[in-house]
Amino acid sequence: MASHRKSRPTGTLVSGIRTPVLATAALTSVALLSQTAEATPSADGRPSVEEVQKKVDGLYRQAESATEKYDAARERTARERKHVDTLLDDVAQRTATLNTAREELGSFAAAQYRTGAITPGTATFLLADSPQDYFDQTHLMSRLTSRQKGMVDDYVSAQAATLKTRREAVTSLRSLTRSQDELKAAKSTVQEKLSAARKLLSTLTAQEKARLAAIEKEKQQEAARKAVELARKQAAAAQTAKQRSTDTSVGTSSGSGTISGSGSSTGSGTSTGSGSSTGSGSGASPSPSGGTYAAKAAKALDFARAQIGKPYVWGATGPGSYDCSGLTSAAWKAAGVTLPRTTYDQVNAGTTVSLTDARPGDLVFFYDDVSHVGIYIGDGMMIHAPKPGAYVREESIYYGGASIIHSVVRPA
Repeated sequence: MASHRKSRPTGTLVSGIRTPVLATAALTSVALLSQTAEATPSADGRPSVEEVQKKVDGLYRQAESATEKYDAARERTARERKHVDTLLDDVAQRTATLNTAREELGSFAAAQYRTGAITPGTATFLLADSPQDYFDQTHLMSRLTSRQKGMVDDYVSAQAATLKTRREAVTSLRSLTRSQDELKAAKSTVQEKLSAARKLLSTLTAQEKARLAAIEKEKQQEAARKAVELARKQAAAAQTAKQRSTDTSVGTSSGSGTISGSGSSTGSGTSTGSGSSTGSGSGASPSPSGGTYAAKAAKALDFARAQIGKPYVWGATGPGSYDCSGLTSAAWKAAGVTLPRTTYDQVNAGTTVSLTDARPGDLVFFYDDVSHVGIYIGDGMMIHAPKPGAYVREESIYYGGASIIHSVVRPA
């Protein structure tokens, strides 16, 4: 896990994710889809189905981005509210202690005044709100015993600490107010974008909705084809690594046999062969840490699969509904791994790997602003909470094209 928060990604591409070939294929598929859908504006000036789809997809994207900002603001607000509550409790306790000390000093001063052992000026000093303001009056201080002076010193120290804590609480309350304002703004943005998307969709006729569904189906078919292509690449890479490991093992064993050609040193040769087996383990086969990761990933995936069919709800972390980062954090929590709440932080909570090296359980992030995430299940597929109005589902990681894939992160 990452030990500190890195700066939010600003579009820097991770090696092995976006390549000219993938980008070209994505652009080609988009062009084909546009041609298939006959994206021509209607005669009455209404936006075409393709234009509506583009706008709706854009609004959903903006809503999801705002959702991640909402999640971050809500998390920050909760943290700051807890801090403020702690400070206010501390202020209350310090104030009570201060009042007790004031009462003790008042009783002492009153007793001294009644017996005539102290002047009215001293009583005024002891009962003042800020005794330190009178410390320069040495003729009064000289009349206090060490115990009495200690009481005054304790009172002054307690008063200063209380004032400091009060100032800190005021500052924290202002910060909390700002976070609450950000939370409200993010929530308002999400609601605004979703409302605009629903309004656009409501303008479509039944025929236009059917065309929209056909376009979506073609996109899904293209995404599935790319997932199969990635699965083949991953299988080929694994086979190459396995073959390389086997060749290395055979070479080491053969070399060892040549060296141990004299009589009884054959046992030594066998020992060397065993050593080459260990080398093979560090190549294509999973390392001990890899095995541990696989076990944790299996638990995370079991949890994620159990959530399939539950609705996407922005800001939700389960158990009845999820947004994208709420699902991934809940899944890995089931495996004993705590992930940050938002995509902005989750992308930094692990080791970045290439798409070809992606393993089940890895997190796949999307878009330059890292506003969406899914959990990889293998063969180019993932489980994710897609967008408002949709449900948790298995889907190709190319659901929006190859160009939107940002990075792959191994969280444990």
